[in-house]
Amino acid sequence: MSKTSRSGKTSNAGRHAAKGSERPRYLGFGLGLRPQHYADILGAEPQVDWFEAISENYMVPGGQPLEMLRRIRERYPIVMHGVSLSIASTAPLDVAYLAALKELAHRFEPEFVSDHLCWTGVHGVNLHDLLPIPYAREALDHVVQRIDQVQSYLGRPIAIENVSSYVRFAQSDMPEWEFLAEMSKRTGCWLVLDINNVFVCAFNHEFDALDYIASIPRDRVVQFHLAGHEHNVTHIIDTHDALVPEPVWQLYQAAVERFGHVSTIIERDDDIPPYAEMVSELAIARNMARELLETQRGGPDPAVLHAGPGRG
Repeated sequence: MSKTSRSGKTSNAGRHAAKGSERPRYLGFGLGLRPQHYADILGAEPQVDWFEAISENYMVPGGQPLEMLRRIRERYPIVMHGVSLSIASTAPLDVAYLAALKELAHRFEPEFVSDHLCWTGVHGVNLHDLLPIPYAREALDHVVQRIDQVQSYLGRPIAIENVSSYVRFAQSDMPEWEFLAEMSKRTGCWLVLDINNVFVCAFNHEFDALDYIASIPRDRVVQFHLAGHEHNVTHIIDTHDALVPEPVWQLYQAAVERFGHVSTIIERDDDIPPYAEMVSELAIARNMARELLETQRGGPDPAVLHAGPGRG
């Protein structure tokens, strides 16, 4: 496991897993994998290119969840997306959790493994929430060291997602996007850019979401998340229980224009609609990206039309 020097630079031990790693391939347009849709996914013609599975839902010894994931993995690429890594916590990394995560990744061969830039608990208490951090040099050094350790243990680079937040810290001495860029540069980790979370934070903390998009390194983003939220006039709460709203679609357009081909999913975690409705909403993202990239290229872009399912 790596150590951080007084200069804030991280040793190479944990970075070996990321150094020289190829960028995860472009997967097309997918959905968050939810149990309500298992039957539709297995019984339908391919209308979705890939699925994102919540890692913790399948870190179990057996039963239906693992069997469903096995059957879906035979037909589609998957990404493993965690909510309990707690990469920014001051508590020691949970080695049992990492062992289970590593075993799951070995078994199902995801395109990549991701989690969030947050902490979820401390002193043995899991708060089951994605809690924000101060964007400060001390926190950056700490997170870099932890990512280094995780990548070393897993033997692969991971991807880290930006989260929604509702408070700002007096200790912050840099904007969130600068923190993310430097974190990725120093560790070699990839970035999952949640477009809805960018919009939510921009509104709550009064910054320009386009500045955020424009400041994230083009070569580090491997996935977009799209979701809905609850607008309460004075603040926005990230709820993942509604259609993607028009302002988030507009921000997605800006992201596609900047980053080009990036694997994209729509997430729903509550008030989950029928599978067909999710597929229809996903088609909006596919068509939007196709039109934008065709305009940039001056002609049709086959990569956006359909990435295609399969283990490949």
